[in-house]
Amino acid sequence: MGPAQHGPKGHGYASALRLTGPTLQGGNHVSRGYLLVRVDGKAYGLPLARVLEVGDLVEVLDVPRALPAMRGLTPLRGRLVPVVHLGALLGERTPPPERGRAAVLVTLGAGEGTRHVAFEVDDADDVVREAPLPVPRGESLPWASGVARRRGALVPILDLDALGDHIG
Repeated sequence: MGPAQHGPKGHGYASALRLTGPTLQGGNHVSRGYLLVRVDGKAYGLPLARVLEVGDLVEVLDVPRALPAMRGLTPLRGRLVPVVHLGALLGERTPPPERGRAAVLVTLGAGEGTRHVAFEVDDADDVVREAPLPVPRGESLPWASGVARRRGALVPILDLDALGDHIG
């Protein structure tokens, strides 16, 4: 399956959205836009330029943690990466008992401060190759650096630098 293929209507398959390495890092034609994900029944966009990989959330190791939204660690790309439940992070709460289906590996920070985090989401639905719009004046969309209009609703495109600062 390619990035644009989906299962039954409304249900994307995380494992079908394999986004890896140099294609995202170096190619402007791919890094422009956002990955549309769902968590807690809401849609969010993650900037493609920061998405390294999308896959099924499989093994998560439970570890002591200071951040309530952190689920644990998962082995990815030969190292242990923190798994943070995106909905719990945005709502400043603990993750629900049931795990999401997908993990989106993203890069946070820049230069020597670069690190990887896997965001736990319910599903990764689509790759959208359009520039986000500015957040409309008067809208309260915490953590958003921009928005997209999808099916008549505003979808926040998340500011991964701000979220990275919040994660610590």
